[in-house]
Parts: sequence; structure tokens; C-alpha cells
Amino acid sequence: MLTLPNLLTLSRIFAVPILVFLLWRPTPIDYGITFVLYCIVGITDYFDGYLARAWGSISRLGQFLDPIADKIMVAAVIVMLLASRRANGEPPIIQDLHVIPALVILLREIIVSGLREFLAEVKVLMPVSWLAKWKTTFQLVALGALILAGAIPGQQWVHQVGLASLWAAAALTLVTGYDYLRAGIRHMD
Repeated sequence: MLTLPNLLTLSRIFAVPILVFLLWRPTPIDYGITFVLYCIVGITDYFDGYLARAWGSISRLGQFLDPIADKIMVAAVIVMLLASRRANGEPPIIQDLHVIPALVILLREIIVSGLREFLAEVKVLMPVSWLAKWKTTFQLVALGALILAGAIPGQQWVHQVGLASLWAAAALTLVTGYDYLRAGIRHMD
């Protein structure tokens, strides 16, 4: 069922290869273009759910695709910010100790996805909590700021805001991951 909310969700999935390409060997201009695309993609994350609820067109396809779109976009951007050296030979945007929150976020997404899959088999729904929505917000802000930091390398404060937000997202990731795991364990033998 290809409603506008589902098309917005699909657009996030189709944007991932473009984001990866732009972050492959990025110059400040590539980071600038990536930042604009990332912001557009982030806005669709809000509007797909809002429109689906407002229009009463929540679908199983949308419920399936929305978390997948979020996870692959976040994972792809994190990996590229960890791995890609900038065109001028500078190190990656995320490095050193800041790899830890990136890893926490990636691992939590894998664990929660597996848990959701298990719980679906036993017919238990695991709704997204408000705290998890805040976690997603911090992730989106963190990654957006880190991409923007690549576009304006002389503004170190933008990079610091991105890293601080990444750590905040990781902290919320641990809390929400623990909450989901604790709720899921109740349904295991």
C-alpha cells in the first residue's frame, strides 16, 4: 500500500546509498550536500508518522519499514563517519574515545531488532517509548551536527555539539535498550 507516509519512509531508505556515496571520500562541499539531504531525510521521519496518524492510514508496511529506514540510515551514517577520511587527509569525524557511543548505538539497534523479531513470533508487540523517541532525536541531531562539522571544519564547536549529542544518544540508548530487554525477557521461557 503506497500511501504518502509509506513513500516518505521509502525515500529515507533510497537516500541511504546517496548519503554513503557522498560520505565516501568527502570534501567540505560533499559534507554540505550531505547535510542538506540528511536534514530532508530526517524531516521525512517526522512527517511519515505524523501523516499516517493524522490521515488514519497507519499500515503494516509502514510499521515494518519505518524502524528499518531509521536503523539503516543511522547505521550507514555512523559507519561512514567512523571510516571515511576527509579529502584533506584529516582523520574521520568520529574517532578515538567517541567510537564507544557509536558502537553502543549500533549494538543496541541489533539487539532490539532481534528482540522485536523474537517477540513478534510470540505475538507480543513492543511499542516505541517516549524515551526511545528522545534517543532517536539525539541521534539525528548528533549525526546532523557531525556531518555539518565536516562542511564547516573551522567551526570546532559544531563538532563538539555533535559529539556531546552522540554521547547523550548513547546514554539514552543504554536506558531504552535495557527497558526493552527487561520487558522482552518476561516473554521468554
